Amino acid sequence: MSVANQAAVERPSVQSETALVEQWLDRFNAALQSASTAAVASLLAPNGHWRDLFAFTWSITPCEGADAIAALLVAKQAATKARGFAIAEGRTPPRRIQRAGIDVIEGIFQYETEIGRGYGVVRLLASDPAKAFQLMTNLHELKGFEEKVGKRRPTGEAYSRNFGGSNWKDQRLANQRYTDREPTVLVVGGGQAGLTVAARLRHLGVDTLVIDKLPRVGDCWRTRYHSLALHNPTEFNELPYLPFPPNWPVYLSKDMVADWFEAYAWAMEINFWTSTELVGGSYDDAAGRWNAVVRNSADGSERTLHPKHLIFANGLVGYPHIPDLPGLKAFKGEVMHTTGFTTGANWRGKKVLVLGTGTSAHDVAQDLHANGAETTIIQRGATMVLSIDPSAKLTYGVYQGLPLDDGDLMVLTNTLPVLKRNLQMITARMVENDRKTIDGLIARGFKWHDGEEHTGHNMMIRRRYGGYYLDAGCSELIIKGEVGLVQYEDIERFAPGGALMKDGSVKPADLIVLGTGFVPQEMVVRQLLGEALATKVGPVWGLAPDGEMNNMWRRTAQEGLWFVGGSFANCRIFSRFVALQIKAIEEGLLDR
Repeated sequence: MSVANQAAVERPSVQSETALVEQWLDRFNAALQSASTAAVASLLAPNGHWRDLFAFTWSITPCEGADAIAALLVAKQAATKARGFAIAEGRTPPRRIQRAGIDVIEGIFQYETEIGRGYGVVRLLASDPAKAFQLMTNLHELKGFEEKVGKRRPTGEAYSRNFGGSNWKDQRLANQRYTDREPTVLVVGGGQAGLTVAARLRHLGVDTLVIDKLPRVGDCWRTRYHSLALHNPTEFNELPYLPFPPNWPVYLSKDMVADWFEAYAWAMEINFWTSTELVGGSYDDAAGRWNAVVRNSADGSERTLHPKHLIFANGLVGYPHIPDLPGLKAFKGEVMHTTGFTTGANWRGKKVLVLGTGTSAHDVAQDLHANGAETTIIQRGATMVLSIDPSAKLTYGVYQGLPLDDGDLMVLTNTLPVLKRNLQMITARMVENDRKTIDGLIARGFKWHDGEEHTGHNMMIRRRYGGYYLDAGCSELIIKGEVGLVQYEDIERFAPGGALMKDGSVKPADLIVLGTGFVPQEMVVRQLLGEALATKVGPVWGLAPDGEMNNMWRRTAQEGLWFVGGSFANCRIFSRFVALQIKAIEEGLLDR
């Protein structure tokens, strides 16, 4: 999931924004303490929105309408005991701004609950500052179980100058073996999702083990195609606790990311088993733990671990999808999925068909062309194409003028109806920016669209994690005819020498690359944990009935089973909430 929001539009100050936000927070605090739904509702716009992230509801909970919001707030307040609402110290001060086309006064606030402390965002209507159009509350930390960072960092007395005893290195090696204990949490997957949630859990004192089937930390990026680089700016991709070096480029290459992951795992002291994969598991209801079978690919040995929590951090999708296309098995050349592609250097002078028009397929086609292969893209469905700069950068407009931590709070504020409105406005600007490219592609026969309800690629990410291309230059090659374009509907079937067209001609090929995506995550769950459990949990990712993401970052129908993933920003932001939930469960503050 991306972090789309409308770019901030500053408005000149008419009166003290700080005073207006302070007044509203004081009234809100008093209304909550009085437990009066009418008093709370009077502070909200009739069509207002509230999004709670684990502070009042222990879930990601959107709510719309003043009366519904007030009723839910008051109902949850009895246990939450939220109080002390005030403008947040050390954060961006209140300001006048435009969000979703509405002039608002936006402020970041802090508060505490019975068991924790939180931050939130309020957006007051500039036309009526006594009423909030949007309210967001989230849990930031648990009282008595704060992260062990900064002034709370561990002293290291167990190994510092431990004359005659074990030092830090000795203890790290011993700790990672798990010969004397079971991990409390087992994280499957060592990419940005697995590393960030493991780092958060470690800083909360929760014993966590990460496993990854590849032989080296960072290989999930290191082994991908040679020319790969991130498509969003470095400044928005930082992981918790450890910012990127300030001299690093705007767009990181896949090998920089991979090596950083390796350094991050070391610096965060993350217990990590490489060349290890989950091959099966079941949940023991009586014992309240998993029987998770893991296999070491180096020697084939297996071990059954018994964590209380199992986190799938292996990506938002499963293994590569290889469709059974008519005639493909008869093709005499080589067939590979984009995940198996490394470089086009091996195909110089050859003819290649690339099936798919997503970002990976376009990048592979461009790499093949650059290496001298005669390359043709086959399009199966309409695709949104947008420029990396300036259009894709509009996604991060909410961060304009804000520190990263404050921008992350803004990202959390929108419920789905407001998000859609923002995305429609952003997408219209993207189309305006990229009109020349769009028209050029359409003239070549490319099927272009801007998504359901004109919400663009950001909603495509949420719905199916695909269907778009962040243009790194391949579109211009298609427009110029340097990379060919064929519509799949014009192909009769694949044949020994390539693609047999409906007009009887053959599009010759030595290689067919399948940019056909991946199976849904629930299929991986079904394969590893069984049909009954997969059915119990349901879909992973995609929009849930409440407008949030299915089974992501919050408790699922299966006790002790969690799913994390998404962009670097998603992982940075939501890893905190997953770690807090697990810590609260382990400390008896939250029911499993």
